[in-house]
Amino acid sequence: MTSVYVLNGPNLNLLGTRRPEVYGSTTLADVEDLCRQEAGKLGLELEFLQSNHEGQLVDWVQEAGARVATGDCLGAVFNPGAYTHTSIALHDAIEGASLPVVEVHISNVHAREEFRRHSYVSPVARGVVVGFGVYGYVLALRGLHQTISR
Repeated sequence: MTSVYVLNGPNLNLLGTRRPEVYGSTTLADVEDLCRQEAGKLGLELEFLQSNHEGQLVDWVQEAGARVATGDCLGAVFNPGAYTHTSIALHDAIEGASLPVVEVHISNVHAREEFRRHSYVSPVARGVVVGFGVYGYVLALRGLHQTISR
């Protein structure tokens, strides 16, 4: 079965308790359940991962890219959290691994602080989903599946 990675960056482990007025009350475990249900409908196996450490995320991007190269993986849905706005390393890892990525953000980052409006990930992403709450993960999974499976 073909897999897809869902990667989550720093502080996403705090979903449900961190700033619920911005991110809602849904937990990361709830997001994983939602993604597993959608992946099942699409006939995909899911690798759902979260880390607060940039290097770990780089390692997973490279791992997923290697699996794409062997035909074992479609790509990744990636919510890099705050690393979106700071990490050239993630940009370079996605590009270097030739990993198809759909960037996802729970809140509308463009309607928030100025520093959140720039993404180092977007230029190397196949698409970006912002502002639809945790349902953005489902949209990103569908979008990745649709664009890669054609």
